[in-house]
Amino acid sequence: MIKILIADDHAIVREGLKQIVAEETDMKVTGEAANAGELFELLDSDSWEIVVLDINMPGKSGLEALKEMKTRNIKVPVLILSMFSEDHYGLRAIKAGAAGYLKKVSAPTELVSAIRKIVGGGKYISPILAEKLAETVDINNKNVPHQNLSDREYQIMCFISFGKSAEEIAEELAISIHTVYSYRNRILEKMHLKSNVELTQYAIQHKLIEI
Repeated sequence: MIKILIADDHAIVREGLKQIVAEETDMKVTGEAANAGELFELLDSDSWEIVVLDINMPGKSGLEALKEMKTRNIKVPVLILSMFSEDHYGLRAIKAGAAGYLKKVSAPTELVSAIRKIVGGGKYISPILAEKLAETVDINNKNVPHQNLSDREYQIMCFISFGKSAEEIAEELAISIHTVYSYRNRILEKMHLKSNVELTQYAIQHKLIEI
């Protein structure tokens, strides 16, 4: 039996993923976490074949949790789930140690095959993401401003580009509005942009978000 641990702060998403897996006779969701704290409690108390990890959770993000797993030498493979574009956020996830990256909209048709491939020792990478990974080893590949952002800065940049307000971002990430504005100012400075509008235009131009 493939034991699956799901970490996502939305109960309805966890339930949907459980229903997808429930149709399989050899796999089962045996653990659920709503945040990174609960995730590590479960990882410390039991064993799993795979963790399905949401990239956006309140407090510590999925990428931060993934990096902590590596630091703590927790060897369970991780499939990252995200609402964001795979071609750029996926790069960060794979480089951080994820065994695969899957957009949430693709979960109904691809989740089971992704789990099977990863548990079998492989990586689940889409053709788009594979192409981007190849570009990173191209010596002619030029560095672009968003690559200089930290994972949290990149996460907030994506939220801003989607049109979320500072209040919504603060609530989503369980941080203060002041902290959101501090991140926003740092993002604009690093990327040499002047406003949220320019930031959104940049994200669309570089296909960081889908419209």
